[in-house]
Amino acid sequence: MLSFIIPAHNEELELSSTLAAIDSAVSSANQPYEIIVVDDASTDATPEIAAHAGAKVIRINRRQIAAARNAGGCAAQGEYLLFIDADTRIKQAHVTGALAALEAGYAGGSARVAMDGSIPIWGHILLRVFSTLYFGLNLGAGAFLFTTRRNFEAIGRFDEQYFAGEEVYFTFALKKVGRFKELREPILTSGRKLRMYPAKQFLPNFFGVIIAGPRGVRSRAKLRLWYDGKREKRAAT
Repeated sequence: MLSFIIPAHNEELELSSTLAAIDSAVSSANQPYEIIVVDDASTDATPEIAAHAGAKVIRINRRQIAAARNAGGCAAQGEYLLFIDADTRIKQAHVTGALAALEAGYAGGSARVAMDGSIPIWGHILLRVFSTLYFGLNLGAGAFLFTTRRNFEAIGRFDEQYFAGEEVYFTFALKKVGRFKELREPILTSGRKLRMYPAKQFLPNFFGVIIAGPRGVRSRAKLRLWYDGKREKRAAT
């Protein structure tokens, strides 16, 4: 059984499309599946949208994505766990690729990333440079991660001392268990943060977190780009 786990905070604009994409992606995989939406302190229609679409809704009040992922993983019934952000669209190739990798003995994996909609030129440059370095190191994108239940438990789940970048440490832990697979087909995730913030605000925060290393992602207060609660209106494509 496949378990799709979606952490969500105030994602009413994005969630329906994400859920529909999962249903479409898994329809021909000939596998039973469940979708779990972990509603982390939403104040909008996120939980209602999830329930209406047939997803199992779990409510927490942590405002921390690692905790939300763990809550979903612990509640999941499937042997295979696929963690997907609420603003991310996957395709059939991602489901079949993840299954093939896990059945071949990989400890887990991820996929490259493409942004939706229109993003500024500086955003395109940043994405290309960052992706080249990040995926060149075979690190997993938080928007799409997959592993088995056994490995999820073996590595101690997501490390909840981190409020961002938890996918990096999750990748490191999985690599200690076995090989890590990066799917070449990119997932499509929202470029909203690159549209929401000007370069002069985004770039210092982004690189400041990277330079600070682990200590820079252990405080929610220092991660305004991730935890300020803003959401852009759906951009015209």
